Amino acid sequence: MATSNNKDWQTLSVEEVYDNPWITLTHRNVIAPTGKAGIYGKVHFKTRAIGVVPIDAEGYTWLVGQYRYTLDQYHWEIPEGGAPLGESALAAAQRELREETGISAARWTSLLQLHTSNSVTDELAHTFVAQDLSFGETEPDDTEVLQLKRLPLEEAINLAIDGAITDSLALASLLKVRVLLDRGLLII
Repeated sequence: MATSNNKDWQTLSVEEVYDNPWITLTHRNVIAPTGKAGIYGKVHFKTRAIGVVPIDAEGYTWLVGQYRYTLDQYHWEIPEGGAPLGESALAAAQRELREETGISAARWTSLLQLHTSNSVTDELAHTFVAQDLSFGETEPDDTEVLQLKRLPLEEAINLAIDGAITDSLALASLLKVRVLLDRGLLII
């Protein structure tokens, strides 16, 4: 497979268009590897995306329902959040699971890493499977209104397969769980 490297792209200029505590948006004038001049918008994330698929001993999981302002729609997802760059992905996953669901876990398995939309952003996501669960109170962020749903893991996977779950992190994580279960690499 042929590969390309950064030297094939030429960045002529970078202009910061927007900056807040979570993202920076830049406008770039570039020369593509084909030699054609063009523009590129890049969203740089100051955090990493984190997701968790909690699975209990009975084979159930939890989805989090919330309104997503950017899409103007209500969505069901796995427990998700952001990790400041100085926080380990596992520590952030443990925190996010506890905040959104009240669940803590004794066993954690790294599930996947993915780039959420690599044509416009450098955001990196990490997800985990959480097992050997214990339960407490939720601690959502002051901007979150969340609904929790406990359902059979297989039902959550089917929601992803059938297109009812469209969040990329939830979709990829649930489908990878299905593959790992099929291969005997994840035991419930």
